[in-house]
Amino acid sequence: MTTTLVRPRNGKLLAGVCAALANRFGLPKFLVRLGFIVFGLVGVGELVYIALWIIIPKES
Repeated sequence: MTTTLVRPRNGKLLAGVCAALANRFGLPKFLVRLGFIVFGLVGVGELVYIALWIIIPKES
C-alpha cells in the first residue's frame, strides 16, 4: 500500500481513478473497476468517478 494517492500514467483505462485507488489500497484493479460499474448501475458511480478524477492529482 502506497502512501500517496495519484493517478498513474501507465495501467489506466480512462482517467486512472480506479488504478490510483487500487494502487493506494493494494486491491486488484478489476475489483475496483467492477465496484464502479456496480455503483454506476445504481446511479452514483459516475458522479463519484468524475469527482475523484478532478480531486486526485496526476502522477508527475
